Order: sequence, then structure tokens, then C-alpha cells
Amino acid sequence: MSASIGFVGLGTMGLPMASNLARAGFAVKGFDLSASATEALVEAGGTSAASAAEAARDAGFVITMLPTAKHIEAALFNAGGIAETIAQDAIFINMSTILPEETDRIASALGERNIAMIDAPVGRSAIEAARGALLILASGAPEAMKRAQSVFDVMGNQTIDCGALGNGSRVKVINNFMGVSLNALTAEALTLAEASGLDIRLALEVMRGTIAGIGHMRVTYPNKVLKGDLIAGFPVDLAHKDLGLALQLAAQVNVPIYMGSAAAQTYSIVRASGRGRQDYTAVYPVLRELAGLPEEIPYDASGDVEYNPFASDK
Repeated sequence: MSASIGFVGLGTMGLPMASNLARAGFAVKGFDLSASATEALVEAGGTSAASAAEAARDAGFVITMLPTAKHIEAALFNAGGIAETIAQDAIFINMSTILPEETDRIASALGERNIAMIDAPVGRSAIEAARGALLILASGAPEAMKRAQSVFDVMGNQTIDCGALGNGSRVKVINNFMGVSLNALTAEALTLAEASGLDIRLALEVMRGTIAGIGHMRVTYPNKVLKGDLIAGFPVDLAHKDLGLALQLAAQVNVPIYMGSAAAQTYSIVRASGRGRQDYTAVYPVLRELAGLPEEIPYDASGDVEYNPFASDK
């Protein structure tokens, strides 16, 4: 397999990714509509391609990092596109964030041409991209994934095998849903803190030492609802009451808290279902039921290592 890489899409994320590959010794040919972007890649040791087809020619791997599925499909299948020149023993790697159904459609079209595809969107930001410290959410055929690992190792410091092709897109969309939503909630909390007369540094100090800053994915969910334990550590009724206090405070200081208001409605639904005295992670089984999912949560907690951020080191 050739160590050459065709890289299409040299934007905020793509340029540092491609540059790191070039610095690591891969022969990287990059294409982007921005001349300054391709010039920056050349400065990092890559070469400039006049089209996506030229970037893909003779490459062992062809990577796209583009804004939308529409852009990816155009780069692949329009005149002067990747499909015109990509070798049948090459691997196409899409690292853009798109819908799973769009990933499936692209994979199907490439499959008709006997081209292997890996779906590998990335986590983290352009800062980590520059450092080669991305989280790569790769999915596809095991042999293709194995061949691409050396490429992933340059761009990221962690690659998670997400299984079947398309699962990378699925988990990336869901991860971003949570991260972007939490960003809005964080802004609401800090605005409420400041508007109510608190020093933001105090709010940060407090929330960094509680679930607010440490996170439910690390603490409450693995230790409560995912283990089937809904004995109240913090009951739904109390969560609902405390959220109501925050809404009242926000009204008094004229702070709009849309995310908090929506959360209050969710807790009202959970209480109405008769779960007021259960742990507040009971929100999860209620939402699962509303989504039509089976009653039993498909989670094996046997391999978990208990994480207690509040334990004393003394």
C-alpha cells in the first residue's frame, strides 16, 4: 500500500491534519478551493493538487474533511472528482461530520466501484488537530481499519473502533448533540451566576467540584441507572424542586434560561410517571420508554471501574 495520501478539504481542521501527515513523512497531495490553504500545506511539506482527482491519483489513502455530505459527494463524483482516479486498492476515509444515512449512501456508491471506505469523524477541536491529538471515531471493515491505523496515529492520540461502517457518524452526531447542548446550558448557568451577583470564579470553583462540572457520563449514569440502581442518591422530586428554584431566580434577575426551562418540563414528565422518589437518573428510562425502546437497558456494567471523584486522597 502506497504511503501517499490525497487530502481534500484544507479548512480549519483539515489543514492541520494534512500538515501533520506531511511532517510525519507521508507524501500528501492536498486540494482545496482556497489557494492560501494549499500554499500552507506546501510549506508543511505537502504538495498542491489542481483538483480532487489529481489529489487522489496514485494515493493509498484519500481523505475528505469537508463541511457537508453535498460537498463530499461533489468531491467524489463530479467531474474532476476523486472517483475518476482513485485506485481500487486505495481506502477512502471521510473524516467530516455528516448524517449516518449520508455515510451509508456514499459507501454504497463507492461499493459499486469496489472502493473500500472508512467513516472516521473526529472529536475535539482545531487546537488538538494542530497537536495531532484528535479523537478519531473510526468505523468500517476490520482490514481497512488496520491498514489506516498508521494514518490515524499521526492525526490523533486516540482511535476508537466504532464497529460497522456508519457507527462513527452516529456516535459523532450524538456526541456533538450533547457537547453543543451543554455549551448552551453552561452559558445559561454562568450568566445566571453573574446576574445574581456572584463572581464567575466562585461559580466555576463550585461546579468543578460537583456533577455539574465532572459530568454524568463519568459518575452518575455508570454508578446508578446503568447498573439498574434507581435508589435515590438525589431524587427526581428534589431535582425538580431545585430546578424550579433556579427558574425563579432567573426570572428575578431577568436571565433567559431556555435549556433549564426545557429540563424542568422533562422532570415534570418523570414525576408524573410516578418516579418522583427515584434517583434523578430515572429520566433515562422514562425517555427510553417514550422512544419505544425495550424496558431492559442493554448495558453490561461488569467491566466498569468505579469512579469516585469525591473520594479523599488522604
